[in-house]
Amino acid sequence: MALSSADHGTLYLMPVWLGEHGGLEQLPPENIAIASRITLYFCEHEKTARQMLRRMVPSIDLARLELHRLDKDSSAQEADELLRHLNGGRDAAIISEAGMPGIADPGALLVRAAHAAGITVVPLIGPSSLLLALAASGMNGQHFTFHGYLPVKPHERKAAIKRLEHEAQRTGAAQLFIETPYRNDALLADLLATCAPGTALCIAIDLTQPGGSVATRTIAMWRKSIPALGKRPAVFLIGSLR
Repeated sequence: MALSSADHGTLYLMPVWLGEHGGLEQLPPENIAIASRITLYFCEHEKTARQMLRRMVPSIDLARLELHRLDKDSSAQEADELLRHLNGGRDAAIISEAGMPGIADPGALLVRAAHAAGITVVPLIGPSSLLLALAASGMNGQHFTFHGYLPVKPHERKAAIKRLEHEAQRTGAAQLFIETPYRNDALLADLLATCAPGTALCIAIDLTQPGGSVATRTIAMWRKSIPALGKRPAVFLIGSLR
């Protein structure tokens, strides 16, 4: 049963930086103001959440904060229990490890529960590596699909790459996916070995961070000069530039 608006607070989605570099100039003043007054947060890791909040509000009193775990192992029942902390009109926020909560992030579980309970959900403006990569790729920004992580096993990963390439060719839609940073170079090797020479591949790496880059080239062009990606956050896109 949905609660009345007076029974609970608002659940904010609090974006954070995409890496260790960046100051308050990269976040809207509204976000800083909300972070200054809210003391209830849901996060994957308490340590990094506190670090992010200290970056947002250097004078914040960390001892006043109440943080609760919300990660990929959280259950729907646990999400319902977490929402009880908003009873009595108390506002709260989900804070991601990087970027926007709910996008490639377990915060979506709590957001679904909030909607079911009639709790107001307010997304705040902030960086999303997926949208930044798509916008800068030159690929189809009106028709795209995000696939999350591809399979870890090489033969399954190559089969998934072929499916995404076929879908991009069939529909013209950009196909977005990510990888655990230490597997970036293995994924790139499979992309170059599996895709057709004329397929477009965009690699967006370390977005908003020093040394970050976005480059879109055909597979044939990438094969001529293969970059070493290393253990840096990256977004990959397969698509067409036609």
